[in-house]
Amino acid sequence: MTNAARKAKRFIVAGRVQGVGFRYFVRRQAQELGLAGLVRNLPDGRVEAFVEGPSAQLEQLEQLLREGPAVARVTGVDSSEAAPSLATDFEIRG
Repeated sequence: MTNAARKAKRFIVAGRVQGVGFRYFVRRQAQELGLAGLVRNLPDGRVEAFVEGPSAQLEQLEQLLREGPAVARVTGVDSSEAAPSLATDFEIRG
């Protein structure tokens, strides 16, 4: 994929998304879609993800984030454009 075709987004997911395996869910879905980036818990109880890859896969991931794993309860997902960092894997942080 050329760097020009690579897009990046920042997602903020609200609801019952901490303590329910949400970060692991995000990593698994992102890896299956061939996306790179990171996901982490925020101090206010939300989860933040920076994800990059093709636009179509980013849109697929956003839909999956709105559903979340079975034990989570997502009440909102905010997304915004971000600058690609050229990450090559997907990691979980704090």
